[in-house]
Amino acid sequence: METTLQDTTVRRLRDIAIDRQRTGRVPGLAAAVVRHGELLWSDGVGTVDVATPRVPGPDDQFLVASNTKTFTAVLVMALRDEGRLDLDDTLDQHLPEVKHRATVRQALSHATGLAREPLGDVWETLDQPDAATLVRDFNSIERVGRPHDHWHYSNVVYAVLGQLVERLDGRAWEESLKARILDPLGMTRTTVGFDDGPRATGYHVQPFHDVPRVEPVVDLRAMGPCGALASTVTDLAKWSGFVADPDSAVLSPDTLEEMCQPQLMVDPDDWGGAMGLGFFLMRSPGKRTWVGHTGGMPGQVTGVFTHRESGTGGIVLMNSSSSPDPAAFAIALGEHVLEHDPAEAEPWRPGTSVPDDLAPLLGRWFSEGSGYTFSVREGRLEARADNAPSDRAPSVFERIDDSTFRTVSGRERGETLRVTYDADGAVVKLNWATYLVSRAPLGFGEPLDG
Repeated sequence: METTLQDTTVRRLRDIAIDRQRTGRVPGLAAAVVRHGELLWSDGVGTVDVATPRVPGPDDQFLVASNTKTFTAVLVMALRDEGRLDLDDTLDQHLPEVKHRATVRQALSHATGLAREPLGDVWETLDQPDAATLVRDFNSIERVGRPHDHWHYSNVVYAVLGQLVERLDGRAWEESLKARILDPLGMTRTTVGFDDGPRATGYHVQPFHDVPRVEPVVDLRAMGPCGALASTVTDLAKWSGFVADPDSAVLSPDTLEEMCQPQLMVDPDDWGGAMGLGFFLMRSPGKRTWVGHTGGMPGQVTGVFTHRESGTGGIVLMNSSSSPDPAAFAIALGEHVLEHDPAEAEPWRPGTSVPDDLAPLLGRWFSEGSGYTFSVREGRLEARADNAPSDRAPSVFERIDDSTFRTVSGRERGETLRVTYDADGAVVKLNWATYLVSRAPLGFGEPLDG
């Protein structure tokens, strides 16, 4: 495919993919790097089916498994935005037959303390519950930890979230998914289970020989909202673009940002990953945060992760039950592009005017013993601390009234900045989150007039 990447980058991305395919003994995989929802690079290694030589391509379906949870989470948050629920509602407020008093927030972030799977050895028998059985047996699910005490992954809780979506939206989960997400985003090859188009066969490769065995395709039934989707690289590129820059017709950008705030650590020992509301937040060696999910079904292991600030996504779809770590693989692809072949920076563009009401606020100020620079960029008031890292975004303010601003992003987000004027209209001082901001570097309690 045509690409704007350097030849050396394309070669290195393929080397990464081949290395993972060889060391993981994966019959076939499709991999991609996305920028703002568009495929920047995609490639396939191996085969979609060992009976054919066809290399996996961007339009081959794989079971994306638990990546489905990110879609279910977006549905729940859309219902929240519509006022149908509150994140701190307990599940029984909307599903009276449910007795566990876990909150919606805890359910989205795997913080309920409830067991991982429905009753019965469902991954031995491969017999998944229908809706009536799921809800009935959910009340007997063991609580294996205190709510919000630690992260504990639960498929069955996400299946119940699917029931919540159905109850509040008045239609089947898959109908809600199609109408609210898939159709608006043009994700035509993302389906519950495989469609009739090209697809990858799933395999299990034994550790003691190299002859793959075909894995069964499991009907998840009522467990579908936790892992039933199949998709393609092409469709998941659109999903990555949405995660980076949401279409407000599907979900408010502020809500997607809320979903990407840490709720609790996945592994407190190394602080390398946290859980948001439906999304994993993984910290890369390059100190970037990648937002996404992994998925595993018999014969299919996948990962989709997005660096929201740059709009860069990594996608890996593999057709083996024992594939390499899909999160590390997807992130490695995206990281390599960001490190070695990033998008060209936007050129600086001159402004046209400084608003008269902002001019008296510009320049050097001091608070809590530290210096700040207040400036105007694109007509908006900003503030940057002297000791802030150069790559950290400044605080940005929006005016509320003649003497008050709201911090809308950056340090002290949500707090007010109040301006005090003297009788002649000159600015005397600022108070940011109540702290004095003055032209002179004053100590606490030191009067403005010295």
